[in-house]
Amino acid sequence: MSSTRMLTGDRPTGRLHLGHYVGSIANRVRLHQLHDSFFIIADLHMLTTRNSRADIEQVAPNAREMVTDILAAGVEPERATFYLQSAIPEVGDLNTLFQNLITVPRLERVPSLKEMTRDAGKDEMPYGLLGYPVLQAADILCVRGQVVPVGKDNAAHVEVTREIARRFNHLYGEVFPVPEMIMSETPTLVGTDGAGKMSKSKGNAIALSDDAATVRRKVMGMYTDPNRVRADVPGTVEGNPVFEFHDVFNPDRAQVAEFKTRYRAGQVGDVEVKEALVTALNRFLDPIRERRARFEAQPGLVDELIVAGTERTRAEVRRTLVEVRRAMGLSSAYSQVRRRAERYRKAAAASA
Repeated sequence: MSSTRMLTGDRPTGRLHLGHYVGSIANRVRLHQLHDSFFIIADLHMLTTRNSRADIEQVAPNAREMVTDILAAGVEPERATFYLQSAIPEVGDLNTLFQNLITVPRLERVPSLKEMTRDAGKDEMPYGLLGYPVLQAADILCVRGQVVPVGKDNAAHVEVTREIARRFNHLYGEVFPVPEMIMSETPTLVGTDGAGKMSKSKGNAIALSDDAATVRRKVMGMYTDPNRVRADVPGTVEGNPVFEFHDVFNPDRAQVAEFKTRYRAGQVGDVEVKEALVTALNRFLDPIRERRARFEAQPGLVDELIVAGTERTRAEVRRTLVEVRRAMGLSSAYSQVRRRAERYRKAAAASA
């Protein structure tokens, strides 16, 4: 395995979907063969928008489902380190130190934070959400991550990580690598409603774990061209979610090209185009379903992977934090105070 390290992951808020796959998971499957790969289950990040007791109680089952989805998508368990973020308190220590290396105006320029606030139904941005990119920097740098596969929405976050790494190294010496971003070829995937990107919270997603009947139901209900009331009316392909999905998931390029030509000419109905998409999506998902079934047939395996990965990661983070404190001089500060205290105790004991 390569000595270079990759850090990636997701918040445990539910099962992963096709948008996750094209946005980052496909890259992870490819890259984890090339790098020492850490997969974070980012439950502390989840708390920035979902922090009720009910939300927290779902962390364990959601983490289990999320890891199973990633394994089913093609990540090999022996080549991946899965870990639960909240089980490594030292990450919080690093987050605290990094907070002093970035300004509030800089964080306010991260475009996705306002969108996350809005999607969470909040009128104001919580302090923790403003600091989301700083905690993400701690996640990446605590394991000396050198490669980060990202989708379009997360690129601005990782740029903050790169700035913090450079700032720290400038102030205290070369401790951290400046991570490289590996962008997805398909940055975002539109939702089935055509109203925006695919999202678990918006109910417009096709999950990697959906069965064939569920995929069919969701595809047949997909938004298309609202101005097309009959099959003989020329339709619009551009911006049409059904054709966007065909472009990503249908390997029969000749069929897709033919559908586009006929659709624009009013010579094919939505049902025929959607039926072909159902076939393409289920053909794509079938191997993922088969792998998921194999992992689900071994109860406790995924939990063991998370525990073993968390233990390994915590050991790595502790080593990083020791070096960080040494580079900053924090270790010597307490050592000086402790030595003087020890001399005082000895002197006091001698005079007693």
